[in-house]
Amino acid sequence: MDHEQLKRGGAVLAPSLFTVGNMACGFMSLLSTSQNRFAAAAWFILIGIVFDMLDGKVARLVHGESKFGVEFDSLADNTTFGIAPAYLMYEYVLKVYGQWAIPVAFLFALCGTLRLARYNLGTHEDESPSNYFSGLPIPAAAGILASFVLLYDILEQDKPVRMLKILMREIPLVYPLIPFIMIGLSFLMISKIPYRAMKQPSVLRPRSVKTLLSTIMGISLIYIYPQDAIFIFFAVYVFSGLAAWMWRTVHRTH
Repeated sequence: MDHEQLKRGGAVLAPSLFTVGNMACGFMSLLSTSQNRFAAAAWFILIGIVFDMLDGKVARLVHGESKFGVEFDSLADNTTFGIAPAYLMYEYVLKVYGQWAIPVAFLFALCGTLRLARYNLGTHEDESPSNYFSGLPIPAAAGILASFVLLYDILEQDKPVRMLKILMREIPLVYPLIPFIMIGLSFLMISKIPYRAMKQPSVLRPRSVKTLLSTIMGISLIYIYPQDAIFIFFAVYVFSGLAAWMWRTVHRTH
């Protein structure tokens, strides 16, 4: 094996290590849920999102994109962002609804899998890179559920942490809406509503004072109120694509 082959092999292996970390987080989330450690299960899902973001960045940095990497990444994503949050929400919220719990949880896992399969199909057909995803990305759907669990766990356990009182007062009202939220997230994932691809460099490199200030405010909020900020971020992202689509639809009909 010559130097170029070794170099290419290393480039493919590097992002795969982060994908392994992602999948490990999904496994640990499932294990934590089975032990009724729901906050830990939610944190593992959120850490998995970080690994998922890093594997793509590393792949582009070292030019290690490959069909193997795409398939491996999707299988890991399905575990961490499809199966793990569906099981977490079933045990934490849904099972009190009896016979309706399983179909709702399964629908989320199914639509997440379909979302990943559609994304892979587009990748294999060599579609040109876009600044937008078609449908809600599965990590965002998992992220809003996991961050909700963290917030509700703070209230339920009366944990002494800093929190945004204006948000925390509303969290108990969200609890009974979880089945409907999960159904909505499921259909958003398989929809064709465009969502901004947060992995794009232009999103991460502010080019205006307004964007820079927003970034600083966001980082400050995460530092002061981490759990609240994570939930707000995912909620804003989920509603941003939906709101933009509704705005365009209304204006298109006039």
